[in-house]
Amino acid sequence: MCRLLGFSSKNSSSIPQLLGQDLDNFVALSQIHCDGWGYSHVEHSSHHAEKFREPIPAIDSAHLTEQISAPTDGALLHFRWASKGLEVKESNTHPFTHQDITFIHNGSFRPFDVLKPYISDEYLALAEGDTDSELYFLYLLTEIKKHGFLLGIKSALTFIKNNIDHSSANMMIMNKDFFVTACRYNQDRIPDLFKKDTDYYELRYKEVDGAVLVASSGWNQEGWTELTNDSLLIVDRSDQSHSTLTI
Repeated sequence: MCRLLGFSSKNSSSIPQLLGQDLDNFVALSQIHCDGWGYSHVEHSSHHAEKFREPIPAIDSAHLTEQISAPTDGALLHFRWASKGLEVKESNTHPFTHQDITFIHNGSFRPFDVLKPYISDEYLALAEGDTDSELYFLYLLTEIKKHGFLLGIKSALTFIKNNIDHSSANMMIMNKDFFVTACRYNQDRIPDLFKKDTDYYELRYKEVDGAVLVASSGWNQEGWTELTNDSLLIVDRSDQSHSTLTI
């Protein structure tokens, strides 16, 4: 299981700038979600997503501050807590990227390769690691190729909800035009360590300084708005307007 944070902004900004004093509280989540961290960004005007990944706790990284402080108008940050049996290594660390698309996930699928038959050969050939999360990304790419970015995401999440055994399909995906967050989880599948934290899978969002921020729970999110389970939050990066769509 993992922690997710992403933003899209009208003007160049950064995670430290947008979170302020709450940044340390979020980074502290990597003490438990400690099996790697990664950061990616894609400019609204760009056709290529950049990423940085390390298979160590974010809180121990000498590179975290420099990476997340660089000005950008769209970025994703991920703290990994590896599913049982999946190796801690750089190629299994989020984000995953392809062209201008970047992706992070919190949750697990059973079995881990359950989505593999639904991925086109074109995208299956891109796999570098051996996680269910990377296969989830490649399945999304397959559906996006068929239907377009937004309709492909909706198609993929609807199929997963109705047909695939999973704890959570919570994810963030961004390209140069849209920032999309999926909130799709099974409340009865919260990890044992967090059974008392009934909000573990919840996602919340907030508008601040011309940006839309979205993040996992477990830290100070006073004033943030909760996303309804089985919904997509869609941010249009041209003007930061946002809407929700039922999965």
